[in-house]
Amino acid sequence: MTSPTDDGVQKLDEVRVRYLVTRAALRAAKAMTTPGLEPQQRLATLMECHGTMLAARGPGSPLPFGEFRRALKGDLAGLLPEGVKPLDLDGMLVVDQDGQITEDAFDLDLEQRMLLHTLRKLDRTAGVVSDRELQSEIDQETAYALLKKQGDQSVYAAGRSDLIRHPAGPVSELCELRLPPLVVDFYKEIPYDSVYRGWWFPCPICAWPMRLVVRKNAGERVGAARCWHAPHADMGASYLFRLPADSSVPELLPEPSPPRPGGRQAVLYPDIKEVPSALSADGHKALARGIWRYTTVPGLPELALHDRLAERGLKVEMWPGLDAYDLLVEVGPKRGKKKPFKVDVKDYTSATTLAKLIHAQEGDRGGADWLVVPDYRANQVPLLSGVCAKYEMRVTTASEFGEMVCAKSGVSWA
Repeated sequence: MTSPTDDGVQKLDEVRVRYLVTRAALRAAKAMTTPGLEPQQRLATLMECHGTMLAARGPGSPLPFGEFRRALKGDLAGLLPEGVKPLDLDGMLVVDQDGQITEDAFDLDLEQRMLLHTLRKLDRTAGVVSDRELQSEIDQETAYALLKKQGDQSVYAAGRSDLIRHPAGPVSELCELRLPPLVVDFYKEIPYDSVYRGWWFPCPICAWPMRLVVRKNAGERVGAARCWHAPHADMGASYLFRLPADSSVPELLPEPSPPRPGGRQAVLYPDIKEVPSALSADGHKALARGIWRYTTVPGLPELALHDRLAERGLKVEMWPGLDAYDLLVEVGPKRGKKKPFKVDVKDYTSATTLAKLIHAQEGDRGGADWLVVPDYRANQVPLLSGVCAKYEMRVTTASEFGEMVCAKSGVSWA
């Protein structure tokens, strides 16, 4: 019979195993798909990742090197040792049909790191890698600390807004943003897998460089561009382009996109008006992937929710108390007593990892009483509601929250 402590240790061990398996698989897949690597360098990385995989699986679950390489092209859950629940790894691919790392694999890897980083801060026994490695992978925590350093709410809000609205662009313009110099250093060269012959395309929703691949379509080679954030691609940030025979600039052709939703969801749904034009990779930079994914991407619904509620006459404050939580909304009739709604907005690919993070922190560390997820994460609400209820937090989607607080304030959302 296991004690509660034994059960907690077992669950933590499973978190570690899933992290190590995901991390090893992702690094190995990068080594297999990154162009320009010397064969010796590629092999050395694969062997190192194979060693990490064997350590995660334990002596009772051997995995030959050849089988490991073949498994990288299949279901990630198949690399777990027997007895470890796959959870979000079930059905997830690391390498897609184009031979590229999948967006969800990147997200899951970083989200697991953030969970382990939090567990490590709360419990010294939770560490599985060095402080340096974990900290280097969570750049947004450092960026937030630098923005908070001056202790000025307006400076913090301006800087945070710039990271959301300007995740990439000309170096000359990025230097003019309201950001401390050390935060500007988080803007890097345009990623190689977002560049074709020196050109890149910004996503029409988040403005970060889209992923570019060349594939066969009806027997001909064509280019494809889509946002690295899968929900953005599903909402229309997905294009094809002809491969120029000369040095001319490639032009995007939109792929069919789903119909725009009606009702309450239409209020926050992105409006893609123009097809992105090619930009030169020279003289342009983009935020580090981690900051883009967990600051820019969730920041878009944060800003949209703020703007739409403010337009309807509600009083809304962004990141109060130097980011105690994301939104403070005063709700109630125009001449009546207002009730504060403290909101934290999260956009995680893995609902299970987010639930574990909330549980580890025993709710929201800043005191939020509402957890809001983007509308495209609506299927996560039941799972998250069960966890958040233990800490007196409620969970809903962005459009449902907007409609609810508008109704309580006597104004129309839609």
